[in-house]
Amino acid sequence: MWLLGFSTTNPGKLWVIPAIIMVIFFTVMLRKFAVYLEAQARAVAVASNGETQTDLEKGGQDHIISRTKCSMWCTEGVIRTYALEELKMATRDFRIQIGFGATSFVYLAELGDGRFGAVKRVMEEKGGSRKIFLDEVSVLLRISHPNLVGLLGFCLDKGEQLLLLEYIPNKSLFDRMHTYYGQSQGTLSWSNRLSIALDIARALEYLHLIADPPIIHRDVKSSNILLIDNNHAKLADFGLCKLGYETFAPQTPTTIKGSFGYADTNYLKTGIVSPKSDVYSFGVLLLELITGLKSTQGSVTLAEWTEDCRKNDDSGVWGQLLDPKLKGEVDLEQLKVLVDIANSALVENCEGRPDISSIVDRISSCMELQSHDELG
Repeated sequence: MWLLGFSTTNPGKLWVIPAIIMVIFFTVMLRKFAVYLEAQARAVAVASNGETQTDLEKGGQDHIISRTKCSMWCTEGVIRTYALEELKMATRDFRIQIGFGATSFVYLAELGDGRFGAVKRVMEEKGGSRKIFLDEVSVLLRISHPNLVGLLGFCLDKGEQLLLLEYIPNKSLFDRMHTYYGQSQGTLSWSNRLSIALDIARALEYLHLIADPPIIHRDVKSSNILLIDNNHAKLADFGLCKLGYETFAPQTPTTIKGSFGYADTNYLKTGIVSPKSDVYSFGVLLLELITGLKSTQGSVTLAEWTEDCRKNDDSGVWGQLLDPKLKGEVDLEQLKVLVDIANSALVENCEGRPDISSIVDRISSCMELQSHDELG
């Protein structure tokens, strides 16, 4: 007797039959899955081009996931859409939480071949609307810089809103400086802190001056800065970003976005956001790196807490600002530069603040001078 071309009188060869069946089964399933992914990508592209009435249109934001680009990303495997089941499997059903935000949780994802990702699960019940999610996707699809956390893919499936992001293993700058676990890893040196500040300044320079259209981050803070290692960092979390440099209409206090301690005081008063709002937040970040303190001290912001000392004409007084954990191992000329940058970034009149490019130049220059001195 014969079955699928194999004689049943020779049972040693019958194992080939289920193998053939399995190959056929997986081939059919893979083809169906490829069709599903293509349909998802096409749906996102159509929505972005305004061909159907979707949440993208209702949001009123300038979304630009074109059909051509989306197809290219999905084909090349750079950025693609994911089915919910794929990301549930990669995260082991959202088992290992590695972070959280006001509207989201972040989970570790195993992508295979020793690669990992971070899945940001935006929760509508926490205020993470579809519009905010799509705004963030739109921003992430536009940007690419070594000091910005990159997008690997996204999922809009069965009511879930998921971003698959680049995984940065060493947690946030906030964790490193202000938690027991982070401090148990040792103190960030002065040179570490300068290098991290320069990386974030370069990230903002890219967003403000190179991205097209320009992007205002609106939530620069230590918990949104992820550490590659002690010397290098990436800026994350683009859910509050604004596209373009046009003057945004004043907003009511209930719609003001950002984090207390970092938020631009001019923005808080007027509701008008600009690139100089990010510069203000960066000034607070510099104070955090200098002092080792959090952005708020009780009900007082760090900018207010340090004002008398940092504005003192006697540069010797600035030493009182220093994080005691540094044990005085600081280059005083560099300290002077950073305090001066912080003071100029924190002025009330946003027009009087420096642009981020001049800040990048000043930090780079003072770091190069130290390198020359050490070589000499």
